Amino acid sequence: QVRLVESGGGLVQAGGSLRLSCAGSGGTLSTYTMGWFRQAPGKEREFVANINRSAGSTYYADSVKGRFTISRDDAKNTLYLQMNSLKPEDTAVYYCAADRGPWRGGLLVRSMSYDYWGQGTQVTVSS
Repeated sequence: QVRLVESGGGLVQAGGSLRLSCAGSGGTLSTYTMGWFRQAPGKEREFVANINRSAGSTYYADSVKGRFTISRDDAKNTLYLQMNSLKPEDTAVYYCAADRGPWRGGLLVRSMSYDYWGQGTQVTVSS
């Protein structure tokens, strides 16, 4: 069973950037479809982005398209989320997740579809 640990969160001003990392252990992340989700206080967990096993395909939520980039480094067994032009509404706990099933892009946006989760990392964007 793969274990996921996120890092890289913090406090940043609006317009700034952060890069989140998700390190895998106990399993090889390249055998999973990987995704990022976020959850703001009082809100449901929402999809941010996902990436297929070969890193050749990605899919983004409209709210982050053009600002966030998901990537993976299989040599480091790590998933990344580069976040630019951050807005206060991006404030949330960010989670990485792994799915054992086939790549489905925009059809793989429900949190219940993912099999393994990290503990989350807090991102706070001040105005």
